Amino acid sequence: MAGMYAVYHGPHGLREIARRTHGMAGRLAAGLRVVDGVDVVHEAFFDTVLARIPGRADAVVADAAARGVNLRLVDADHVGISCDETTTEAHLQGVWDAFGAVAGHTLCVRPDDATALPAALERTSDFLTHPVFRTHHSETAMLRYLRRLSDFDYALDRGMIPLGSCTMKLNATTEMEPVSWAEFAHIHPFAPDAQTAGYREMISQLESWLAEVTGYDAVSVQPNAGSQGELAGLLAIHSYHRDRGEGHRDVCLIPSSAHGTNAASAVMAGMRVVVVGCDADGNVDLVDLDAKIDKHRDNLAAIMVTYPSTHGVYETGIASLCAKVHDAGGQVYVDGANLNALVGFAKPGRFGADVSHLNLHKTFCIPHGGGGPGVGPVAVRAHLAPFLPGDPLGTHVDGRPAISAARYGSAGILPIPWAYLRMMGAPGLTRATGVAVLAANYVAARLRAHFPVLYAGNKGLVAHECILDLRPLTKATGVSVDDVAKRLIDYGFHAPTMSFPVAGTLMVEPTESEDLAELDRFCAAMIAIRAEIDKVGSGEWPAGDNPLANAPHTAVMVSGDDWPHPYPRSVGAYPGDVDRMAKYWPPVRRIDGAYGDRNLVCSCPAPEAFED
Repeated sequence: MAGMYAVYHGPHGLREIARRTHGMAGRLAAGLRVVDGVDVVHEAFFDTVLARIPGRADAVVADAAARGVNLRLVDADHVGISCDETTTEAHLQGVWDAFGAVAGHTLCVRPDDATALPAALERTSDFLTHPVFRTHHSETAMLRYLRRLSDFDYALDRGMIPLGSCTMKLNATTEMEPVSWAEFAHIHPFAPDAQTAGYREMISQLESWLAEVTGYDAVSVQPNAGSQGELAGLLAIHSYHRDRGEGHRDVCLIPSSAHGTNAASAVMAGMRVVVVGCDADGNVDLVDLDAKIDKHRDNLAAIMVTYPSTHGVYETGIASLCAKVHDAGGQVYVDGANLNALVGFAKPGRFGADVSHLNLHKTFCIPHGGGGPGVGPVAVRAHLAPFLPGDPLGTHVDGRPAISAARYGSAGILPIPWAYLRMMGAPGLTRATGVAVLAANYVAARLRAHFPVLYAGNKGLVAHECILDLRPLTKATGVSVDDVAKRLIDYGFHAPTMSFPVAGTLMVEPTESEDLAELDRFCAAMIAIRAEIDKVGSGEWPAGDNPLANAPHTAVMVSGDDWPHPYPRSVGAYPGDVDRMAKYWPPVRRIDGAYGDRNLVCSCPAPEAFED
């Protein structure tokens, strides 16, 4: 949204918005300076004016609120007022009147010609120089630009996105639409409680529903992402131990299969990471767990475990794992990443967990991607409830550190999970879980003969996702997991998760959003790709020049005058049963992966990197 705001307005528009905003702030300050008993504290400012009114701050804020304007109460003597591009003459008059101006007098006041911005701080360099920020400045142009981007994209409105661990389910229109309603979208995070009763009722209901679904006693929606939820949960554990006089407990056990964020969060919470190994079936190695517990028993703070496991199976030893850690004085943190395989059937707060973060962008339908999910609530049992995140303004909860800048985090998108839970109800949530698990097992059963399923649990079944092992095929034919992922684009699919949690594999999670026809279409595409791999293995197609190595095939590529490849253009563009009337054309071919590997920008270290 911020990017499109910049595209639409461009550098000229943003400058004009800034000039108008600063001009309104300047007029505001000039008007306040002629009101008896008001002192404008700063000579230099941009959009925010601080006024000193000894002993009258509370009365002025109350008067302004009665006029429909919220001001910031700094203390008993100071009030802060901010302007933006929506500030009007009427707003200024209302503020002046609240401070005690003579009615109608200060409306005519103009600021001095000189700006309130120090000259040394004024920007002289150009910005937003890319043509995209200087092109689309009418509604028509902007609409067409957005449509063009949408045509490039592959989203759930085209077909299945089987990203394992990510739970890319449908975000229904009925859930999404309230986010744009003024009653939600136009409420400031620090608006007075008297103006947010409905919002807070919705949040309270959502927190209570999430507690019921997970079996915990209390939930805070303050964390702005799953990573923040992890940190909040671990800080609650740390505070709990310290409150009991055991602040020395700082060891966090983390299975080797865990998400990289687990170890990072533990370190940020001031804990030492100790990695626990996994067995051949992908489960936490309980023998190694016993050894690590014995070694660190006196300093054990917690274990972070994902259930179902990151390998996509229900670990039968989860209750035993929880008991072992509790017996040693530690707390159990269950990562909520795979809650889509539990809701309605099992509650982490009842089978031994003490705290979880809940990925609302996964199980509870907030859109995934675009830079972050926006909400990652932390859920705890009663003994950890006193250590949930506190109010960042310090006005409602004493002694609790805040995890985000606003009391309810990204409150503007909470109507989405509220609507999802309200519409689904208990029977719908339970059915969704059952369908998600059934769909994953259907895919695993259909593809097992073509691609080995790496891990399986009880009776050979998986949970809500399965890992397809391509390593034997890669060794035999040279066809890589990247080749298969790119070839899936030609068949009209987003790739599954690649090389996580095991390098050289694909992790597939169909979710409950996909019907049987779409599951069959995906399985048919994977089976057809296996046949193509066999042609490479037999030598029918050269190892370096085949539909897999050249995938994805763009419209520019297959319509070009030159076609030097040993297979027809139609095989590249329309493989299998791809619907020619609904063909998705990728806008580009492959990026230079080798260059990216040699020029890393950032990385997520393995858990062992954090081990003491």
